[in-house]
Amino acid sequence: MDMSWVTDRVAVGGGIWIESKMAEVVGSGVTHIIDMQIEFDDTAVAEGFPVKVLWNPVDDDFQPKPPEVFHRGVEFAVKALEDPKSKIFIHCAAGVHRAPMMALAVLRALGHGLEEAKEMIQAKRYVADFADVYVRSVEHFMRQYAAAEK
Repeated sequence: MDMSWVTDRVAVGGGIWIESKMAEVVGSGVTHIIDMQIEFDDTAVAEGFPVKVLWNPVDDDFQPKPPEVFHRGVEFAVKALEDPKSKIFIHCAAGVHRAPMMALAVLRALGHGLEEAKEMIQAKRYVADFADVYVRSVEHFMRQYAAAEK
């Protein structure tokens, strides 16, 4: 399975697509999936597996992403990580743009600095590409998120 563990509880990667790959993902300990691909919703493939799926579809069009996209993913991830046994897999089709973008938002919401979070992801997922427009979208979300947390 195309999955890179950024931390011991957060992985980033490419599409699952089929039941055998879902079995592999769940077999690795993943309890929650954030599916960022607009092309395919994992929900049906996940049926019968002990995993929760958030389909959070966005196009990989190099356009700014609205804060709501990040809010949905971060809220799902933070709630999931309250359980010390949970593990999250954040993915898109190839694990190059959208999944790393969401992983960046999750790590930022968990308290990591921007450069630190980018380095954490790229150290484990060398194909991750942080398009400037996506990083700006994450940081725009983080300003709202930080203000709401106060």
